[in-house]
Amino acid sequence: MTDDPTSSSLPLATLLGHTADAIAAVRAGESLNTALDRCPQRARPGTQALSFHALRWLGSAEAARRILAKKAPPPRIDALLLGALALLWPAGEPPYAEHVLVDQAVSAARSRDKGSASFVNAVLRRFIREKASLIELISADPAARWNHPAWWLDQLRKDWPGQWQAIAEADNTRPPMTLRVNARRGTAESYQATLALAGLSADTGPGYEVRLRQPVPVARLPGFAAGEVSVQDGNAQRAVELLLAAPLTAGARVLDACAAPGGKTAQWLERADLELLALDRDPARLTRVDETLARLGLAATTLAADAARPETWWDGRPFAAILLDAPCSASGIVRRHPDVRWLRRASDIPALVATQARLLDALWPLLAPGGRLLYCTCSLFRAEGQDQIDAFLQRHGDAFVPASPPSPGHLLPLPDNDATPSPGPTAAAADGFFLTLLEKHRDPTNP
Repeated sequence: MTDDPTSSSLPLATLLGHTADAIAAVRAGESLNTALDRCPQRARPGTQALSFHALRWLGSAEAARRILAKKAPPPRIDALLLGALALLWPAGEPPYAEHVLVDQAVSAARSRDKGSASFVNAVLRRFIREKASLIELISADPAARWNHPAWWLDQLRKDWPGQWQAIAEADNTRPPMTLRVNARRGTAESYQATLALAGLSADTGPGYEVRLRQPVPVARLPGFAAGEVSVQDGNAQRAVELLLAAPLTAGARVLDACAAPGGKTAQWLERADLELLALDRDPARLTRVDETLARLGLAATTLAADAARPETWWDGRPFAAILLDAPCSASGIVRRHPDVRWLRRASDIPALVATQARLLDALWPLLAPGGRLLYCTCSLFRAEGQDQIDAFLQRHGDAFVPASPPSPGHLLPLPDNDATPSPGPTAAAADGFFLTLLEKHRDPTNP
């Protein structure tokens, strides 16, 4: 799907109503994906685009509404008002003219609660009149200025004192649309030519990476349904590339420990002939792995199981390589999932760190001597990255970080940390990630 609300033919008032429902759900603690699943299919692309925009500027909108209407209206109207204020926020490049958005927001309010239409109209028109002074006043509130919870900003400031502001700003931009060409079907250069024939401009990156200059729905990607290409961020593609740096013998037994939705599972199988076991705790999410493999014409054993409890699923045969894409805060991919910053709590981080450590400790004995485990998270927080690895190395004397290939560690979603730079005019940074290889000594008694 594109991040373009104009792609829908539905009235804007209708889309604003659905967007308000999505915002209300997120503010109540529900994921945006779950909320969008309830949206009518025809309205989903436009609602998703507007919801993404609104959630990127929700902190500013909430601060403005607190000034413009000190008493919060009922939740259904409040969510509509917040969505409209976020869409009017000038720094976010509003997708509609002010008068159009106000008119349609009032229409949406009327359909939700007829008596609230005049209130919504008054608040939005006052915001437009006093916009400059309101923005200056609101900028003193960090959560409103940077559109992240205060605790999140504090953590970024602690972990990345020289880059935290740039990271916060980058989080409110649209992410690039990056593709991975199926290595069994073509090359980055051949697919770039295929895209050009379809009228789509793109640039090639390392390996099998292609980055579109403008995002499009996957249905417009030539050969997508036939398995020629997949959507995958450039930094995410680096995980499997690191594991492939030490060649595996044909038919080697490998494990993708937290596999859903299956992008890295598929990438591994596109590049090597392996006996791959893909695990995920959630049977529903595991079906996405099966669907991805079927589309790409690949085969693996998939199993719904808890990777942290190998006694319930492991057959005792060691793995030559293990990929652990561990559950994390997702703080590195909030451009793609703007609801995450509003759903996470500071108290979530210690619990996630404990889960990551438990997975590492449980999976390490399953790795053959001389084997490699790739630990990765889509997090910017050091507690889920380098701190986690430092603690693991203290616990496991038979583990070390190999010099070749070098592990990149933390990758920030900034141009000077872009693992896959693109020469195109719309080049943008890849997602934030942490990636480190761990190798097991062949003789643990004599490391």
